[in-house]
Amino acid sequence: MSNFPTRKFLLVIGGPTASGKTALAIQLAQYFDSEILSADSRQFYREMKIGTAKPSAEELAQAPHHFVNSLSITQNYSVGDYEREALTLLDKLYQKHGILILTGGAGLFVNALCRGLDEFPEVPTAIKEQVELDFQEKGLAFLQHELQNQDPDYYAQVDIQNPHRLMRALAVIRASGQAFSTFRNQAMEPRFFTPIHVWINWERELLYKRINQRVDLMLAQGLEQEALSLYPQKHLTALQTVGYQEFFDHFDGKISREEAIELIKRNSRRYAKRQGTWMRRDGFWHETQPGDFEGVSDWVKRQMK
Repeated sequence: MSNFPTRKFLLVIGGPTASGKTALAIQLAQYFDSEILSADSRQFYREMKIGTAKPSAEELAQAPHHFVNSLSITQNYSVGDYEREALTLLDKLYQKHGILILTGGAGLFVNALCRGLDEFPEVPTAIKEQVELDFQEKGLAFLQHELQNQDPDYYAQVDIQNPHRLMRALAVIRASGQAFSTFRNQAMEPRFFTPIHVWINWERELLYKRINQRVDLMLAQGLEQEALSLYPQKHLTALQTVGYQEFFDHFDGKISREEAIELIKRNSRRYAKRQGTWMRRDGFWHETQPGDFEGVSDWVKRQMK
């Protein structure tokens, strides 16, 4: 579709991990003669190839992709950085496209681009340092337990395997005396495009089977070896994520290899469940069945009229 309307649209392809977002995004990019922006914060990093389920070289060649392999894990990159860079890129790309495609399972990055960042209160340095000390002395489980007690709504949505996200939320809670979730979902920032949200909805048991199979495939592709090569840099923020942390604990002698693999599968399934919670909370996603390209493309065209 080379002809496009005066209005600009951003087609957001969402779904739980292993739901087929990449494949659908490529199909739609080809159909609409468009380009794809990734909102998967793990796929930004060049060094994390296997554990992030990045598009393959063949897939990347099928449609223009942005924000894939764009950073090194040594670079500090915030959601605010992403919002600014992605808006600048969209402004440029809309000069030749009426519709662009955003895909990825990182809800924070999707919302930052489509709605703008929420404003949070300032947190004193002493509180940040105390939360960091709690993590160092008491571990990830302590952060998870405290956040679950203090803010169950945010706990149900956040990646609870990411200590930096948990520490940020707990620091805001301690500084403000309010739940972290009360500062989220504030008024939408005006945008120069109209988002169209599509969510790939899987039956739970089938999705969990796909997740387990994906982990097995990653292992066959060399995930353990990739994690070992990144082990000396395990402290970096980019590596605080499922698929790497579990192997780091194995390399530290805390768990067996078999336990690490089972935890990767379990944590991936739990992350998928939280992604579904996020979608249902938003309430504006159009749900589609896996493989229904024709239904999705027809529905999108109707939204653009």
